[in-house]
Amino acid sequence: MNPLLISFILIPVLEIYLFIKIGSQIGAILTILLIFMTAIVGVYYAKYEGLNTLRNGFVQLKNNEVPTYEVLSGAAIAFAAFLLIIPGFATDVLGFLLIFPISRNLIFKRLFKKFKKNKTNKNFIDGEFEDIEENNDRKI
Repeated sequence: MNPLLISFILIPVLEIYLFIKIGSQIGAILTILLIFMTAIVGVYYAKYEGLNTLRNGFVQLKNNEVPTYEVLSGAAIAFAAFLLIIPGFATDVLGFLLIFPISRNLIFKRLFKKFKKNKTNKNFIDGEFEDIEENNDRKI
């Protein structure tokens, strides 16, 4: 099966399970308040981190550097804010992990370690060429 389809099925099942378990421990009202509180705090902190990332990106642009990390961080922060708005505890945990810079750096390092390629390319062909003037150009 497609991993995306499995995640669309398993994430809501996990969230419902966590709602039931946490709601039975702390009560329904506190569970609902906790969901709203994590969403509000998370969105405000995402706004704060997003503005810091934007500021750092402008500083790098001013120094004629490419703000690659800031662009990736901005996308991760936007996705984290989306996860925090969605009601649920598992999505909130993942959202908070993406918002905090320390955990975001760890996630980026682990993720990009898989995609890092060796800079030397061993599949090349060495050859020489010679410019031929138009007067001496022969048609084959």
